[in-house]
Amino acid sequence: MKIIILTYLTVLSILPAAPLNVVVTLPDLADITRQVGGEQVAVFCIASGREDPHNVPLKPSAITRLAQADLFIQLGLELEHAYAPALVKESRNRKIQQDGPGFLDLSGGVKPLQVPTSVDRKGGDVHPNGNPHYNTDPVYGQMMARGIAAKLGQLRPESASVFKANADKVVALLQGRMAGWQAKLAGKNIKFVSYHADLPYFAARFGLTQVGTIQPKPGIEPGPREIEALAAAMQQHGVKLIVKESFYSERIPNQLAKMTGAKVVNIPILVNGTPAAKDYVSLIDTLVNAFAP
Repeated sequence: MKIIILTYLTVLSILPAAPLNVVVTLPDLADITRQVGGEQVAVFCIASGREDPHNVPLKPSAITRLAQADLFIQLGLELEHAYAPALVKESRNRKIQQDGPGFLDLSGGVKPLQVPTSVDRKGGDVHPNGNPHYNTDPVYGQMMARGIAAKLGQLRPESASVFKANADKVVALLQGRMAGWQAKLAGKNIKFVSYHADLPYFAARFGLTQVGTIQPKPGIEPGPREIEALAAAMQQHGVKLIVKESFYSERIPNQLAKMTGAKVVNIPILVNGTPAAKDYVSLIDTLVNAFAP
């Protein structure tokens, strides 16, 4: 009997551990988590790249996945505030509550841009801690990889060195692409208008000038006067590029293009937002190419 028990324990010790169940809010996080975690993670993503990340529908399937999760990861800065807190609470999974060992908000190392001086709902969908769209800056992409590796290492200490090594590969890849990305955009005096204020980190990283947004306030659609004012500003500043995030309508961007002679380019702001943005590196590639003259 002792021999049987010892044999059984030996077999258990050499069997690979079951993958950690990880639920993430956005496809950027899903891609990076898979790269860092490899076969040791099973990743479920709540949102698709073609959905407005502020307004993702509450899905019962997400609650089921969260209830079984070892780790929950969000971008933070209240980007996911309309759905993530409710889903996490409803899961009744203690591990992934905000004070639990399986909760990860990646925004801790971010220096927020566009922090409002006052919070008033008349100003639209205001984020009191600053603009949350830092995922479009590949330097913050490196931070995300390191943060995910550190948390996975806490949950599975015996594999911490593996997770760190995988994160180092992600960081090296992004660092290796930076010079090429910067060369395509540097010194080109690129001015643009976007639909929503979701590109300030990308613009700051690559030296672009954003003249305005189609939404006069976050989440609020423009009226005729706002459209005319934006067209006048575009003409005054010589803006020839309108970027339209993939989940917004083409109607107003096309209207502005007719009024100003600017070009409309459809862009992703998340992985899988367009077919070309199939992973995090190709997301940044696609954005850079959209802005390159």
